[in-house]
Amino acid sequence: MSSSMGIASVFVLSSLLLSPLAMAEESPAFVARNAELAAVHQEARDAVAVNKADTAKGAKQTASKVTVDANADS
Repeated sequence: MSSSMGIASVFVLSSLLLSPLAMAEESPAFVARNAELAAVHQEARDAVAVNKADTAKGAKQTASKVTVDANADS
């Protein structure tokens, strides 16, 4: 009997403790915060993509310069 009471009390307490998390997903503050974080992450992804493109472009220019210099020596 005490085992089933223990299991029931754990279920009730966990329901009470987790209910604010379920409510938070619907609150306007939570939605606004998630939108702000998503915007920041998107800006960071864009910056990384631009940086990778610039690095690749610089490497390609360096490679072509080396090819031109090699041809000039011969």
